[in-house]
Amino acid sequence: MEKLRTVIVDASDNHRNKLSQLIEGHTALQHEGSFRNAIHAKKESIDQIADIVFLDIEMPLINAFDLIDTFHGKPEIILLCDKADYAAKAFDYHITDYLLKPVSYDRFRKAVNRAKENLKLRADAEEKAHFFVKSNLRKVKINYCDIKWIEALGDYIKLVTQKSNHVVLSSMKAFEKELPAEHFIRIHKSYIININRVQNLNHAVVEVEGHQMPISRKRRSELMLALGL
Repeated sequence: MEKLRTVIVDASDNHRNKLSQLIEGHTALQHEGSFRNAIHAKKESIDQIADIVFLDIEMPLINAFDLIDTFHGKPEIILLCDKADYAAKAFDYHITDYLLKPVSYDRFRKAVNRAKENLKLRADAEEKAHFFVKSNLRKVKINYCDIKWIEALGDYIKLVTQKSNHVVLSSMKAFEKELPAEHFIRIHKSYIININRVQNLNHAVVEVEGHQMPISRKRRSELMLALGL
C-alpha cells in the first residue's frame, strides 16, 4: 500500500519534533519534511508534495489561513492550535480536523483516519468521473462531463466531446449501460445526449452545444422528466 505523504508547518521546534515522531511511527504515513514558518512552506509548494499537511494556525508573518489561500493542490489539512477558537473559520476552509497542542496519539490517529477516508472518497469520485475507450488503436481517457453527445455510426459510435471526437467499436445499447444515468439520456435510436449541455428544445428537436438532434416520440417524456420540465 502506498504511503500518504505528510508535511508539518509549525513555529515550535518542540511540537514539530513530537509530531514528526508520531508520523514516523504510523505505518500509513511518510514524512516529507517540516517547516518552521509559512513563507518557507510556500516556497516549497507543499500543497503539491503532500497528501496531508499539519499546519500551525498561529505563525508569524503569514498565518495558516493565508497560506491555505495560496494552495493550488488539495491536500487534507489538519490544523494545530493552542486553543479551540478557530472551529467556525476551519469549517469555512473545509479543514479535515484540528488538533489541540500538545497533540495526543489518540487524537492524532483519529485525524489521520479522517484524512485517509477523505482522500479515498476523492480518489473514488475521480475514478468514476472518467473512463477509457479504444480509438484509432489508442486508449483515450474521456471525462464524462466533457461528452456532449454520442451518435450511432453503424457498428460504431461517435463520442463528441469538448476537445475532440472519437469513433469507438460499440453498439449504442451497450455503451448506454456504461453511462451515468443521472447525466445521460437516449433521445433517439441514433443519439444519446449529456443533459447538462442541453441549450434549448421543442417537441421534436433538442439543441446541444449548437447541434440539433431529433427527439423520438417515445423518448420525449423521458427527456422532459430528466430536464425537470
